[in-house]
Amino acid sequence: MTTSPANPEKPTDITVQSPPPIDAAEAFSSPRVRAAQRRTLVVLAAAQIISGIGIAVGLALSAWVIYKLSGSAPISGLAGTASVLGAALLAVPAARAATRGGRRRGLALTYGSALAGSLVAVAGIAVTSWPLLLVGLVLMGGGSAGNLAARYSATDLSPPGYAGRHLSLVVWSATIGSVLGPNLAQPAEALGPALGLHPWTGPFMLAAAAFAVSLVVVTVALRPDPLVLARGLTVTDAPPAAGGARERTMRDAWHAIRASPGARRALAAIAVSHTAMVSVMSMTPVHLDHGGATVSVIGLVLSLHIAGMFALSPIVGWLADRLGGVRVLVIGMGLLLVSAVLAGTAGEHGVAQVTAGLFVLGVGWSCGLVAGSALLTESTPIARRTSVQGLSDLLMNVCGATGTVVAGAIVGALSYGALALAVGVMVTLCAALLLRRDDHLASA
Repeated sequence: MTTSPANPEKPTDITVQSPPPIDAAEAFSSPRVRAAQRRTLVVLAAAQIISGIGIAVGLALSAWVIYKLSGSAPISGLAGTASVLGAALLAVPAARAATRGGRRRGLALTYGSALAGSLVAVAGIAVTSWPLLLVGLVLMGGGSAGNLAARYSATDLSPPGYAGRHLSLVVWSATIGSVLGPNLAQPAEALGPALGLHPWTGPFMLAAAAFAVSLVVVTVALRPDPLVLARGLTVTDAPPAAGGARERTMRDAWHAIRASPGARRALAAIAVSHTAMVSVMSMTPVHLDHGGATVSVIGLVLSLHIAGMFALSPIVGWLADRLGGVRVLVIGMGLLLVSAVLAGTAGEHGVAQVTAGLFVLGVGWSCGLVAGSALLTESTPIARRTSVQGLSDLLMNVCGATGTVVAGAIVGALSYGALALAVGVMVTLCAALLLRRDDHLASA
């Protein structure tokens, strides 16, 4: 309140007071927000399923097509690396876009990139250029980046104590696309000749259509934007940092992580879980092939592994909310250790034991991803949340790509069992970090 100079006691205007802090549980449990969250989860799940089809159908034959175009097995192995690299490169730009304009803008960037990559891949096949096809696969990594970002988008409007459950529902929906995609690759080959192109272009054309639909779904239907609405409800948080340059985004993320013990533990657990899973999974087909396993047997083992990754994620999310993220992360590290023992001690002909190990590996990864992502979200103020989440996905993909390279070197120089031993040591050290006493994590 201010006063007139002539009459100090007479008020002339009123200074607007800041609104009192809003109770988070009350704000996020209101009927309006709950309805917006239900809509958000449906839209994200739909986009995840459709985009998952694009990812799976596009990558199902990518290594084989590159081999046919290049005539080189080592070059064909770059197909998986290219898509992982693309997901890593797009993680921070997507987070920056979300910070500036909301989740809708960030997801549109990733799915738009994947759409462009699919079309570049079609062009690469049409002109028989495997380098151009690899460029397309890098851009198609945006589909994976978008699906990873979608899980975080599911938590923006979650009431306290529900982040794990809501996040896990979106993760679980990826199972549908992962299963449908590879089965559509062969029928999709008919699309190419129908347009006067090579049959190999068909799967990438279907992928382009899937990413286009996902782009439309998030652009049109993700309203209200969950992040924008959440920021409006959380009036006590500082506004997002100005600028938005890559360096500022990364710096803000590191500052937020350094200030939060829970975020540090979550980030470490996500990175370790993903590295362990990708390392063992990528070398399992080689191990089984040495024992004479057929392609169908190897495919069955990997299918059960994928089922372990996604099928139980709603249970993992519920446990994370009920038991706390740190406890579920420790359980996940224990499962990863068990999987390393099972797979690592199985002989080349021990298909049943390897299968059990790979299924447990998938469940352990699910614990790390779902519980770690929920804990990371809950441990970070909303003004810095997108930056931290983008950094998490960047590190996750970089660790995954590095894990495949190191795993190949270990198996080539030593053995599959040595790789399992290295993974066992890594997850044990991470479990020890998670179990350290910290008063800040008493309620985590």
